[in-house]
Amino acid sequence: MHELSLSTWFIHIATLFEWILAIVLIQTISINTNNPSLKWLAFSMLPNLASAMAAITWHIFDNSNELKGLVVLQAGLTVLGNTCMALAAFNLYKKELIKL
Repeated sequence: MHELSLSTWFIHIATLFEWILAIVLIQTISINTNNPSLKWLAFSMLPNLASAMAAITWHIFDNSNELKGLVVLQAGLTVLGNTCMALAAFNLYKKELIKL
């Protein structure tokens, strides 16, 4: 695990926990406000969380060439997650416009 500095590791791990907290908070707000669009937003964040976990796993093993597939997996999950989040945000926007 010598490839990254201690401060970089801290940021990686803190971001992972922040993302988990954001998913939990959005899901809780969705339940409390009975807003299913927020539930979809929370659900759409999961591929990006998996992407972060793939990146951290690759770094744990010193960016090993044998695990280069994790980099490809991370890229794919990032694209999937960003697309899902964009669709969920658009759905939330549409639902809020209808309420107005």
